[in-house]
Amino acid sequence: MTTTTPTAAAAAPAAGRGPRRGPIRRVIAGSLLTGAVLAALLPLVVFAGAPEPVITGSALLGFAVGWAVLAVLSARTTDQPQRWAWVPAAVLGTTGLGLLVAVPDDRVLTAAGWAWPPLLLALAGWTVLRVRRSLAAGSGRRLLHPVVALMAAAAVGGAIETVGLAADQRAHAMPGQLHDVGGHRLHLDCTGSGGPTVVLQSGLGGFSASWARIAPAVAGTTRVCAYDRAGQGWSEDAAGSQDGLAAAADLHALLARAGESGPYVLVGHSIGGDHAMTYAARYPEQVAGMVLLDATSPYRSAGTGETHSGPPSAVAVLPSLTRLGIGRLLPTSFWTALPEPAAGRLQAFASSPRGARNTVAESATLPTLLTQAQALSTLGSRPLVVVTAAEHAADPDWAAAHHRMAALSTDSSHRTADATHAGLLDEEHGAQLSARAIGDVVQAARTGTPLAPH
Repeated sequence: MTTTTPTAAAAAPAAGRGPRRGPIRRVIAGSLLTGAVLAALLPLVVFAGAPEPVITGSALLGFAVGWAVLAVLSARTTDQPQRWAWVPAAVLGTTGLGLLVAVPDDRVLTAAGWAWPPLLLALAGWTVLRVRRSLAAGSGRRLLHPVVALMAAAAVGGAIETVGLAADQRAHAMPGQLHDVGGHRLHLDCTGSGGPTVVLQSGLGGFSASWARIAPAVAGTTRVCAYDRAGQGWSEDAAGSQDGLAAAADLHALLARAGESGPYVLVGHSIGGDHAMTYAARYPEQVAGMVLLDATSPYRSAGTGETHSGPPSAVAVLPSLTRLGIGRLLPTSFWTALPEPAAGRLQAFASSPRGARNTVAESATLPTLLTQAQALSTLGSRPLVVVTAAEHAADPDWAAAHHRMAALSTDSSHRTADATHAGLLDEEHGAQLSARAIGDVVQAARTGTPLAPH
């Protein structure tokens, strides 16, 4: 019987084996890919449409799993264990679970903005040091550098957003007053005198400042009130989501608490028009006339087989992204063509996490609002002007819907304005056309005479 003894030459490669660079690179790449996929999949699919804390928390959990996979696989499959990766996994995972369980409101999240950016920046710096100490050169360091840079960028962006939110509060004083409508307070800003009082209702993403060009023009001939729905502008958040009927009840209570007497001329832009229609169906005795400024059609699903769906899941991530200061990268001109100070006010709200959250919330309840607006079957002989923006005039469905809206009253006028949808409020020419339409309805309601031919 013979035996074979390993030679020194055969054993040498094992004894002198260097770092297994191939496997550790693959482990790092696989771990980062796992974290990135989960950080996208959880908010966009598993928790699609959830509130901001849940979206943020689920994304953090996804990233935490990626770091945990790096710690586990590097220890089990390579001779370069990265046990330090348990630290970011624990920090991000604990924070993510905390957000999912507690679901803090906007005030808590904003206050936390003074703490988490410096902590995240410190974690990014610590991670850089651990990468340099634990990974040999050429073993995948460069794969981790963009991740650490992203952590640092998020920290800096979060700090800028927090400071910006505080500065916005000081810079944009609230005009008008807040009134309790039962559980939350709404903002109302009224100017001018005379009757009937005009009530302005904003579209998606807008609020009372959106009427900065129109309200002063209307106030020269009658009293005009701009208000913010719950969650908009200076109004407080409601306890839960609000559909058109809830918003109408809020507005009815607001006008009563403020001592504003009806009936009113209701003016709505975009989905504000659908809110005006819902209010008119619920409180018909409180309506003296109506102006619909390129209003969203509530009829698109009626008898056509078409249905209104809620917001895409991607929209729900906007509040989390704006919390990182993303909205502040865009110039004022992106948000509005209004003059200052209204432009600054609108930008401050629209680019904020609260503004993004309001957009998500109102997008989610939009199908219900449009259905409720269909309850308005007639305005009788009360004056009604329907204005269609030129960019929508060539759309046969949009034009047909606006013709149907104009048919709600026996005293109506359907006009095409040489302006864009947004321009009916924020551009000088478009705002003049809108103010003229409002003035025509006010005059007709005041005198009891039909609308003048247009």
